Amino acid sequence: MRVVIQRSKNSSVTINGKINGEIDHGFVLLSSFCDNDNETIVDKMIDKIINLRIFEDEEGKMNYSLLDVKGSILNISQFTLYADVSHGRRPSFVNAGSPQMASKLYDYMNKKLSEIGINTQTGIFGEDMKVSIYNDGPVTIILDSDELFK
Repeated sequence: MRVVIQRSKNSSVTINGKINGEIDHGFVLLSSFCDNDNETIVDKMIDKIINLRIFEDEEGKMNYSLLDVKGSILNISQFTLYADVSHGRRPSFVNAGSPQMASKLYDYMNKKLSEIGINTQTGIFGEDMKVSIYNDGPVTIILDSDELFK
């Protein structure tokens, strides 16, 4: 599983000209899954994401987590995070998870985030989405479960 986290002041996702999800303060997640992923990996990634201390305290140090600042999440599915560009000029996506499996894990992830009490907004898996991100900082962190949970 790969996730790009962008600290955001305001972000939204539009599908077919209509806003599908919008947040004021929190994280935009670009989430991708491979065939080796499962709910246990998603749970570990969620724990890492919501507890990362990348919001600034009163002294300007990154000391606060998403939970501390009561932030929201806009989670966008993005299979292109598993692009292989090692050969030629056209990306290969053979490392991305099957749409059926990835869709289930994306739904599971969003459900778990909501159950924790985080306002979780989403795109729609497999749809053409226009994402507007007002990156705060900018702060962007990349998580890869293969690196984190060896």
